[in-house]
Amino acid sequence: MASAVLLEGITKRFPGVIANDGVNLDVAEGEIHAICGENGAGKSTLMKILYGMQPADEGRMVVNGEEVVFSSPREAIELGIGMVHQHFMLADNLTVLENIILGSEPTLVGGRIDFDEAREHIIEVGKDYGLTIDPDDLVEVLEVGERQRVEIIKVLFRGAKILILDEPTAVLVPQEVEELFRNMRELKAEGHTIIFIDHKLDEVLEIADTITVIRAGKTIDTVKPEDVTARDLAELMVGSELPTPETRESTVTDHVVIEAIDACADDDSGSPKMRGVTMKVHKGEILGIAGVEGNGQAEFVEAMMGMRPLTSGVISLEGVRMKGWGTRRRREAGIGYIPEDRTRRGLLAGFPLWENTMLGHQSMEPFVRNGFWIQPDAARERTEQVVEQFDVRTPSVEVSAHALSGGNQQKLIVGKEMSAELKVLIAAHPTRGIDVGAQAAVWEELRHARAAGLAVILISADLEELIGLSDRLLVMLRGEIVAELDPGEVTPRDLGSYMTGAAVQGGGS
Repeated sequence: MASAVLLEGITKRFPGVIANDGVNLDVAEGEIHAICGENGAGKSTLMKILYGMQPADEGRMVVNGEEVVFSSPREAIELGIGMVHQHFMLADNLTVLENIILGSEPTLVGGRIDFDEAREHIIEVGKDYGLTIDPDDLVEVLEVGERQRVEIIKVLFRGAKILILDEPTAVLVPQEVEELFRNMRELKAEGHTIIFIDHKLDEVLEIADTITVIRAGKTIDTVKPEDVTARDLAELMVGSELPTPETRESTVTDHVVIEAIDACADDDSGSPKMRGVTMKVHKGEILGIAGVEGNGQAEFVEAMMGMRPLTSGVISLEGVRMKGWGTRRRREAGIGYIPEDRTRRGLLAGFPLWENTMLGHQSMEPFVRNGFWIQPDAARERTEQVVEQFDVRTPSVEVSAHALSGGNQQKLIVGKEMSAELKVLIAAHPTRGIDVGAQAAVWEELRHARAAGLAVILISADLEELIGLSDRLLVMLRGEIVAELDPGEVTPRDLGSYMTGAAVQGGGS
């Protein structure tokens, strides 16, 4: 079968780092080709080169038999390449139609946008590929799976025949993953070529026709899914067995560390988003909270951290109401925070790693002396410890955070929080975007912290992770707690049913 994409000897260097070191990739026309590798392996860099976002230092690219050198994504798009990024590139205040045509608007004589033609084209694309969506819906009202559908329609609208999907299942529940895979198979049947980046090896084995493993910037192997197991892939990626989040020995005590009673909060527009949430977390307990994104989990976390005011109800830390407490006071009282969005809330991208390690703890020892004198040497020492313990791939603690891959940024954030003295850790998607080896390390740190008495609120889109690590599970739907489940008895599919409202239970906490 002819090659849709052929990359030979692709090399890309950054200061102190070789991101791609002679990478080879051969993607056949009309196949689903998965790329696997640990964080910092060079997967995203390779796709950015293919999509024209940055140039290669060495090597050659051939697309549909034509050798190419892209200087911008527009050139890649013109040759039929489209990319769906892990973090959706949509404007919430625009309609589906406006988001899809943005930058490639069909026009009438005189330069006016031909909305009717665009609407018809969008509906036609949706019907052709089983991606139906209302072009006139505002993006802000869409569920996560629907937003992803918009992103895929957007690249198809531009005529893409080669699709790059970067971690497309990271925020989806099992039912949405099944729908995505149906869409991918439909696209393949229509002659499209799909390059699929994923850390979930069972998904890779289910959907891929061919799998290429990259490690430390080099191509390790290209295999067929029928010839390998998930453990085989994990070993190729990181040289270790596939980890498991399983935690069954109980360390839960009677001591309530943090509690919410009838807590309510509005979203940024003033509409009710969190409705009467009641829950408590004990010392030595991991409380898992499941829910499709957009159902109040983000507002719940922000209320816990003092970033969003309650409209009613109470949140208490060890029996003390935190009314009026700002985020700094909550931090100083022992509440740790791994944010859902590392780029917006977790890092200062242009600052060195050692300064990022202080974020959220900059008013506390060992980072200050006499209440306000910053101690750079102590911050550098702590950062060196985090880098070593959590395997953050960096040439130095002096480099800027934006020089790290997304997964290594995540490991830095998790490491700096779990290295602090905490009573409670609020962890929103702590392993999102990190490889199986790093995931195993985070799980182990959570187990140790739990055994030492830490109370953890865990929010994750990885349902295996939620079920495996949690002592109890709560489900949030439309801002309410709609179910309390036993992790020892529920399956990911069952959990997905509660999250989407297909299954119903009386509320609890």
